[in-house]
Amino acid sequence: MPKRRDQIRMSDADFWRFVESQKTVQVATIQRDGSPHLMPLWFALEEGAIVLETFSKSQKVKNLERDPRITLLFEDGDEYPKLQGASVSARAELIQDDVERVHALHMRVLLRNTPEIPEEVLEKASREMAPKKTAILVRPERVVSWDHSKLAGIY
Repeated sequence: MPKRRDQIRMSDADFWRFVESQKTVQVATIQRDGSPHLMPLWFALEEGAIVLETFSKSQKVKNLERDPRITLLFEDGDEYPKLQGASVSARAELIQDDVERVHALHMRVLLRNTPEIPEEVLEKASREMAPKKTAILVRPERVVSWDHSKLAGIY
Protein backbone atom coordinates (compact mmCIF):
# COMPACT_ATOMS: atom_id res chain seq x y z
CA MET A 1 0.00 0.00 0.00
CA PRO A 2 1.58 3.33 -1.02
CA LYS A 3 2.04 5.98 1.62
CA ARG A 4 -0.60 8.70 1.64
CA ARG A 5 2.10 11.36 1.08
CA ASP A 6 3.13 9.60 -2.13
CA GLN A 7 -0.50 9.30 -3.24
CA ILE A 8 -1.21 13.03 -2.98
CA ARG A 9 2.13 14.44 -4.19
CA MET A 10 1.89 16.51 -7.38
CA SER A 11 4.17 15.79 -10.32
CA ASP A 12 6.44 18.65 -11.41
CA ALA A 13 4.08 19.47 -14.28
CA ASP A 14 1.05 19.39 -11.96
CA PHE A 15 2.87 21.62 -9.47
CA TRP A 16 3.58 24.31 -12.10
CA ARG A 17 0.02 24.10 -13.48
CA PHE A 18 -1.32 24.52 -9.94
CA VAL A 19 0.95 27.51 -9.23
CA GLU A 20 -0.08 29.11 -12.54
CA SER A 21 -3.73 28.79 -11.49
CA GLN A 22 -3.18 30.84 -8.32
CA LYS A 23 -3.18 34.62 -7.93
CA THR A 24 -1.70 35.15 -4.48
CA VAL A 25 1.10 33.40 -2.61
CA GLN A 26 1.90 33.51 1.11
CA VAL A 27 5.55 34.58 1.50
CA ALA A 28 7.52 33.78 4.65
CA THR A 29 10.87 35.35 5.46
CA ILE A 30 12.89 35.20 8.67
CA GLN A 31 12.93 38.18 11.00
CA ARG A 32 15.97 39.20 13.03
CA ASP A 33 14.61 37.41 16.11
CA GLY A 34 14.12 34.19 14.11
CA SER A 35 10.34 34.41 13.93
CA PRO A 36 8.58 34.18 10.59
CA HIS A 37 7.33 37.25 8.75
CA LEU A 38 4.38 36.15 6.63
CA MET A 39 2.75 38.29 3.93
CA PRO A 40 0.61 37.67 0.83
CA LEU A 41 1.94 38.82 -2.54
CA TRP A 42 0.96 38.64 -6.16
CA PHE A 43 3.48 36.86 -8.37
CA ALA A 44 4.38 35.94 -11.93
CA LEU A 45 6.38 33.10 -13.45
CA GLU A 46 9.54 33.29 -15.50
CA GLU A 47 11.59 30.34 -16.74
CA GLY A 48 11.26 28.07 -13.70
CA ALA A 49 11.26 30.94 -11.22
CA ILE A 50 8.50 32.53 -9.21
CA VAL A 51 8.74 36.32 -9.51
CA LEU A 52 7.80 38.57 -6.62
CA GLU A 53 8.17 42.32 -6.28
CA THR A 54 7.87 44.69 -3.36
CA PHE A 55 9.16 48.00 -2.09
CA SER A 56 12.87 47.93 -1.26
CA LYS A 57 12.25 49.32 2.22
CA SER A 58 9.78 46.56 3.09
CA GLN A 59 10.39 44.19 5.98
CA LYS A 60 10.49 41.28 3.51
CA VAL A 61 13.44 42.78 1.67
CA LYS A 62 15.28 43.69 4.89
CA ASN A 63 14.84 40.11 6.06
CA LEU A 64 16.04 38.65 2.75
CA GLU A 65 19.08 40.93 2.64
CA ARG A 66 20.09 39.48 6.00
CA ASP A 67 19.01 35.88 5.32
CA PRO A 68 17.96 34.82 1.78
CA ARG A 69 15.92 31.81 2.92
CA ILE A 70 12.30 32.07 1.82
CA THR A 71 9.25 29.83 1.91
CA LEU A 72 6.20 30.24 -0.30
CA LEU A 73 2.81 28.66 0.32
CA PHE A 74 0.24 28.17 -2.44
CA GLU A 75 -3.05 26.65 -1.31
CA ASP A 76 -6.56 26.15 -2.57
CA GLY A 77 -9.74 24.28 -1.69
CA ASP A 78 -12.31 24.68 1.03
CA GLU A 79 -13.23 21.03 1.54
CA TYR A 80 -10.86 18.22 2.51
CA PRO A 81 -11.36 16.21 -0.72
CA LYS A 82 -10.47 19.31 -2.77
CA LEU A 83 -7.44 20.58 -0.83
CA GLN A 84 -4.43 21.34 -2.97
CA GLY A 85 -1.25 23.14 -2.11
CA ALA A 86 2.49 23.39 -2.27
CA SER A 87 5.16 24.70 0.05
CA VAL A 88 8.28 25.94 -1.75
CA SER A 89 11.59 26.42 0.03
CA ALA A 90 14.41 28.34 -1.64
CA ARG A 91 17.02 31.06 -1.40
CA ALA A 92 15.75 34.32 -2.82
CA GLU A 93 17.66 36.21 -5.48
CA LEU A 94 17.20 39.95 -4.98
CA ILE A 95 17.32 42.27 -7.97
CA GLN A 96 17.74 45.82 -6.76
CA ASP A 97 20.33 47.82 -8.69
CA ASP A 98 19.17 46.99 -12.22
CA VAL A 99 16.16 49.30 -12.57
CA GLU A 100 15.32 48.05 -16.08
CA ARG A 101 15.27 44.42 -14.90
CA VAL A 102 13.19 45.37 -11.85
CA HIS A 103 10.78 47.22 -14.15
CA ALA A 104 10.50 44.24 -16.52
CA LEU A 105 9.78 41.81 -13.66
CA HIS A 106 7.39 44.26 -11.99
CA MET A 107 5.52 44.51 -15.29
CA ARG A 108 5.19 40.71 -15.47
CA VAL A 109 3.52 40.71 -12.05
CA LEU A 110 1.27 43.67 -12.91
CA LEU A 111 0.21 42.31 -16.30
CA ARG A 112 -0.59 38.89 -14.85
CA ASN A 113 -2.63 40.22 -11.95
CA THR A 114 -4.33 43.37 -13.26
CA PRO A 115 -5.41 42.55 -16.83
CA GLU A 116 -8.26 45.06 -16.59
CA ILE A 117 -5.80 47.98 -16.46
CA PRO A 118 -4.42 49.14 -19.82
CA GLU A 119 -0.79 48.14 -20.35
CA GLU A 120 0.31 51.72 -21.03
CA VAL A 121 -1.07 52.76 -17.60
CA LEU A 122 0.81 49.90 -15.92
CA GLU A 123 3.96 50.75 -17.88
CA LYS A 124 3.93 54.36 -16.68
CA ALA A 125 3.26 53.37 -13.05
CA SER A 126 5.93 50.68 -13.10
CA ARG A 127 8.55 53.03 -14.56
CA GLU A 128 7.86 55.49 -11.74
CA MET A 129 7.96 52.82 -9.02
CA ALA A 130 10.84 50.63 -10.27
CA PRO A 131 13.61 52.69 -8.62
CA LYS A 132 11.90 52.08 -5.25
CA LYS A 133 11.24 48.39 -5.85
CA THR A 134 13.07 45.11 -5.44
CA ALA A 135 12.29 42.11 -7.62
CA ILE A 136 12.67 38.72 -5.99
CA LEU A 137 13.31 35.53 -7.95
CA VAL A 138 12.50 32.27 -6.21
CA ARG A 139 13.79 29.09 -7.86
CA PRO A 140 12.33 26.15 -5.94
CA GLU A 141 14.91 24.04 -4.12
CA ARG A 142 12.41 21.89 -2.21
CA VAL A 143 8.71 21.46 -2.94
CA VAL A 144 6.20 19.68 -0.71
CA SER A 145 2.86 19.36 -2.50
CA TRP A 146 -0.53 17.82 -1.92
CA ASP A 147 -3.61 17.20 -4.03
CA HIS A 148 -6.34 15.44 -2.07
CA SER A 149 -8.43 14.97 -5.21
CA LYS A 150 -6.02 12.14 -6.08
CA LEU A 151 -7.50 10.13 -3.19
CA ALA A 152 -10.79 9.83 -5.10
CA GLY A 153 -12.82 10.19 -1.91
CA ILE A 154 -10.96 7.41 -0.05
CA TYR A 155 -9.46 8.67 3.20
